[in-house]
Amino acid sequence: MKFFIDTANVEAIRKAHERGMVDGVTTNPSLVAKEGRDFRTVVDEIASFVKGPISLEVISEDAEGMLKEARELNGWIDNAAIKIPMTWEGLKAVKVCADEGIQTNVTLVFSPNQAILAAKAGATFVSPFIGRLDDIGQVGMEVIEATAQIYANYGFETEIIVASIRHPIHVYEAALIGADIATIPPDVLEKMVNHPLTDIGIKRFLDDWKKVPKK
Repeated sequence: MKFFIDTANVEAIRKAHERGMVDGVTTNPSLVAKEGRDFRTVVDEIASFVKGPISLEVISEDAEGMLKEARELNGWIDNAAIKIPMTWEGLKAVKVCADEGIQTNVTLVFSPNQAILAAKAGATFVSPFIGRLDDIGQVGMEVIEATAQIYANYGFETEIIVASIRHPIHVYEAALIGADIATIPPDVLEKMVNHPLTDIGIKRFLDDWKKVPKK
């Protein structure tokens, strides 16, 4: 299972990368806006050490505008994956990008039907937003499970990115299902290493070591 990190904060990405936990990065306009920095500068810094896919999102709503942005963003770095929204205009843009060899990540996916359409259009990645589904009383992980089964049924090569992850259990459940990728916010990644019994065990070992006679 691949781990992408879901942030535009360069230092957070670098920290996770140094731990060997970054196979790629996902950004979006909201994450970039939080940084208050020039988008191109941020992207160049991330690409200087992350060699896996870096998702960069378009903001146009029509296919023509999306394609113009996609071609420009794809020219910034060698490992760009262009995030395109799940709309008919977006799918038109995805199809052209696929024909031109541009990696795409279809975002704001909330149903298996949408995931099927993205794969049919030639998306490299599809990003179901499980946390947002949980927020409205649906079980987001059911979309991941159904999509994984459908893709397996028909041999779709589109990879599933589990997005809108809110807590470590989401990562665990995604791994059980067999999702290709989880894109994880830095705070959730930090929580994944923690367990109270680990802390207790370390303290106990250190306390016992202090009792060992020293020459």
